Amino acid sequence: MEEAKKRYRLEHDSIGEKEVPEDAYYGVQTLRAYENFYITGLKMHKELINSVAQIKKAAAITNFEVGELEKKRADAIVKACDEIIAGKLHDQFIVDPIQGGAGTSLNMNANEVIANRAIEILGGKKGDYSIVNPNDHVNFGQSTNDVFPSCGKMAALKLITEAQEQLSRLEQALLQKSREFDSVIKMGRTQLQDAVPIRLGQEFHAYASAISRDIRRFDNAKEEIKSLNLGGTAIGTGLNADVQYYRRVVKNMSILTGQDLVQSYDMIDATQNLDNYASVSGIVKNCAVNLSKMSNDLRLMSSGPRTGLGEINLPARQNGSSIMPGKINPVIPEVVNQVAFNIIGNDVTITMAAEAGQLELNAFEPIIFYKLFQSIETLTFAVKTLVDNCIVGITANEEHCRRMVENSIGIITAICPYVGYERAAEVAKEALKTGQSVKELILKRGLMDEEQLGKVLDPYHMTEPGIPGKDPMEAFRKG
Repeated sequence: MEEAKKRYRLEHDSIGEKEVPEDAYYGVQTLRAYENFYITGLKMHKELINSVAQIKKAAAITNFEVGELEKKRADAIVKACDEIIAGKLHDQFIVDPIQGGAGTSLNMNANEVIANRAIEILGGKKGDYSIVNPNDHVNFGQSTNDVFPSCGKMAALKLITEAQEQLSRLEQALLQKSREFDSVIKMGRTQLQDAVPIRLGQEFHAYASAISRDIRRFDNAKEEIKSLNLGGTAIGTGLNADVQYYRRVVKNMSILTGQDLVQSYDMIDATQNLDNYASVSGIVKNCAVNLSKMSNDLRLMSSGPRTGLGEINLPARQNGSSIMPGKINPVIPEVVNQVAFNIIGNDVTITMAAEAGQLELNAFEPIIFYKLFQSIETLTFAVKTLVDNCIVGITANEEHCRRMVENSIGIITAICPYVGYERAAEVAKEALKTGQSVKELILKRGLMDEEQLGKVLDPYHMTEPGIPGKDPMEAFRKG
């Protein structure tokens, strides 16, 4: 029994005393949170841990600069933070991502881990908070209510940048396919019915244009969250933060992180209102919508291989069935669809949480960060697999596409300027009823001669602005 006691140290907080594992860098407040909030069974995101360490480092440096923290303690805190930023001690961050208390559990987890590591650096034993205190030294001039939102924004900035890198790869891959498929004529469809011809390359260029918009929107998302309420402490008024600390801490964060950060113009607004997270989530959702629509198209165009559209071939990635030999499914677009569905659901959660604040604080940032980070990160991974395992390997069934255009009734649209809508509709109905081609019926009825009809029904010309078969300069010359 005496041996077992040696494995623990006794710590206390305002609730009372509690045994903490002797070798743990976290303390009593972290342990209570761990016991209270076993919700997901997961740990805090590594970028959130790195970001809170960056904030604690900036705070220690700034408090030393303004004379509120002696050099010995400040240096030890900074060194402990650097170790965490380098990836050490992450296993000591044990609180669940979903937690009550508006993020206090993570803040105290960080304060205790940093304090105990700083105590070791100064030659003391973990738990001797007379050397470095989690609240009085590591958390000096701060509150959970300015630390937690700030570290959440820092983590989101990093994740958004990574997402943009993958989206840029996707945009380039789609543009490459648009060039590769520029000569492939296929049937365009509206409401899944034959419309007019389009080039496969034009479709892929349209996908690239949508992704380009998403990349620009992500730039806007980063601007939304570069404004920090750090220094505002409990409710944005800055109580217990030295005036010079208040003015310097965000500037020091910018220097440490290399990010162009600014202090919020209205710190009280920034502490109580979380609409910027809802805005960022909406941008992520918009991107997911574009990705899902594109994935729907890829699945449709590759359907078959014998009884579907069969216009393109997706790379075969794995067996598609445990019972049907040789079946290959469009698994990569399917997983992108599922990621999009999840992101859309996360956006609803984030929106509700952002709305649910009261008065000077919104207590629901933990669920916002959990869902937002998941959305950004899964989108990043989904885009990566879409590029690597699908887009770059797509091939076109060019002759099949052309035959479908030639046999389609949709090309009758090009005849309208020459024979009128009503006659063209009659030809279309007869073609549908008899199975004869539009070209055969036009010639049979004597509506146009073969040379003119050949020019009008040139499928490539039907994919560009103008009236097929007509010289675009003719009207100017006549004029």
